[in-house]
Amino acid sequence: MKSVCVLGNGQLGRMLRQAGEPLGIAVYPVGLDAEPDSLPIQQSVITAEIERWPETALTRELARHPAFVNRDIFPQLADRLTQKQLLDRLGLATAPWQLLAAKTEWPQVFATLGELAIVKRRTGGYDGRGQWRLRADSADSLPDDCYGECIVEQGIAFSGEVSLVGARNRAGQTVFYPLTHNLHEEGILRASVAFPQADDALQQEAERMLGAILQELDYVGVMAMECFVVPQGLLINELAPRVHNSGHWTQNGASISQFELHLRAILDLPMPTPAIGAVSVMINLIGTDLNADWLSQPLVHLHWYEKAVREGRKVGHLNLCNNDTATLIAALAALQPLLPAEYASGIIWAQQQLNG
Repeated sequence: MKSVCVLGNGQLGRMLRQAGEPLGIAVYPVGLDAEPDSLPIQQSVITAEIERWPETALTRELARHPAFVNRDIFPQLADRLTQKQLLDRLGLATAPWQLLAAKTEWPQVFATLGELAIVKRRTGGYDGRGQWRLRADSADSLPDDCYGECIVEQGIAFSGEVSLVGARNRAGQTVFYPLTHNLHEEGILRASVAFPQADDALQQEAERMLGAILQELDYVGVMAMECFVVPQGLLINELAPRVHNSGHWTQNGASISQFELHLRAILDLPMPTPAIGAVSVMINLIGTDLNADWLSQPLVHLHWYEKAVREGRKVGHLNLCNNDTATLIAALAALQPLLPAEYASGIIWAQQQLNG
């Protein structure tokens, strides 16, 4: 079995390594400053847990590597301008948008897009960073260095947020997980809920959209697509060319996790559609110290990243899975007192999703 080198050594690389171990796949998450000679690069398939990286000795070596999967796709999707242009070219629904080039464009922006503008840096920015929600009376607060480096989107009044995680192999086979329902607060994913059977119409629409993107790009591996739910159906918000936070529930709620599925896709291993046998809830742990009392709850699966704890930083997640939604609701109620107060809104939201 070929080994895999993962560009980036954060929690996603760590979980890819964990997924490879039972299959006998050696996975090496590597930092950007690693020395190429210290790694089995020439004998490995190369993947990445990050969309953008600076030029280093390692990245220069990888840029020449013939087995760097999706190497030329990362920069296209890491830039929100070229990502939006791709969606428009494919005729896939997304929020109305434009490049924000100069301050003088604001009157036209609000006239065209409406009273709420969502400004996003073209590159970088995640978990709410590098993004601004602006109205006409606050547009002057946007930093000057944003002009020419940001897109601006229409603020969407959506009824929910969902994501679809899917994968494609080199033969063009695609498989998808059920749609995941997500709650974001201040741009950070707080909680996800996934059901074995998603809404059929939305599932089909999402699979059509993501499938078209995967095939157009000749993409290999796992990709996530975040969407807004609106009366007309789905609007694509953003794409992530990698394993994704909203797919973490698959570690305990699916027969094949998103991490294993990614390895199967890039190594040309069999890629059956994962079986989903239970309802799943994922709670992100953000800037919260490890609490062994979480393990007193029988449905809780703890995934701890062993990162320094600081405000706003994702340091782990909790997965809870069960066939009975009432049991899950009770488990969340028992878990809530063991978490800081700011988790209450996410737990209540998850219980509401489970209640239908």
